[in-house]
Amino acid sequence: MSARDAEGSIRVALVQMRSGRDPAANRDEAVARVREAAALGAAYVQTPEMTALLERDKAALFDKIRDFDADETIAALRETARETGTIVHIGSLAVREGDKVANRAVLVGPDGEISATYDKLHMFDVDLPNGETWRESATFVAGAEAVLAHTPIGAIGLSICYDIRFPYLYRAYAEAGARILAAPAAFTRQTGEAHWQVLQRARAIETGCFVLSAAQGGRHEDGRETYGHSIIVDPWGVVLAEGGTEPGLVTAQIDLSAVDRARSRIPSLVHTRAVRLAQSGGLPDARRDAM
Repeated sequence: MSARDAEGSIRVALVQMRSGRDPAANRDEAVARVREAAALGAAYVQTPEMTALLERDKAALFDKIRDFDADETIAALRETARETGTIVHIGSLAVREGDKVANRAVLVGPDGEISATYDKLHMFDVDLPNGETWRESATFVAGAEAVLAHTPIGAIGLSICYDIRFPYLYRAYAEAGARILAAPAAFTRQTGEAHWQVLQRARAIETGCFVLSAAQGGRHEDGRETYGHSIIVDPWGVVLAEGGTEPGLVTAQIDLSAVDRARSRIPSLVHTRAVRLAQSGGLPDARRDAM
């Protein structure tokens, strides 16, 4: 199967986790879930954002994470990909980047080699109505570029969590040849209940791509609560599979030819036009003078 023009039916799997403060325990769970998915015939397995560690305390986070080349979770999942012959997409993990941290996705080919990495572009700096405050930019450094990864199952546009709210990123991926969009996440429960599914479906409909998003779910050791609901959406916006809040696997058989069918029905990707914005200053001068 060509990386650039893959067609046909494949099984994909999303690993839903409730990562805690022990990187070794999180690593072992991720490895076990990937092996379970491979045994079910999955050609591609995705884990959620912050697979290896969810830790809100900045000092503890820095103490537990490693440089990219020394990360034990990456090493273990590379070996698992090699053993199972499966594409393993580590949704993201925290790695040292100078005096800050990179929130980095790692795509591993079925040969166990790293084929792509992506650092989260958009930082989640928000004040939510329930009193939650998040300032990712205080700890994390934003990525510098989008990454379209060519794989044995086709081109995948990489993203992480909050990125899902920025449609231009996914439009650019689709126009560059993406057939699959990946948005692994650790959505808060509050924002997930309000927006998670509609955002996933919207990105699929707008681009005519499959959207695959593994998620963290439940109450974590560091006190946060994530929404879960790992989800697989087809290019027409149909939800093929969706999880709840408990850890486990979410799987579906996807037909990559559905991308072309959706895009032929609604060819919005080829109808794009440059927009010239006109500014309106309110009432015409003559009317303002008369008042």
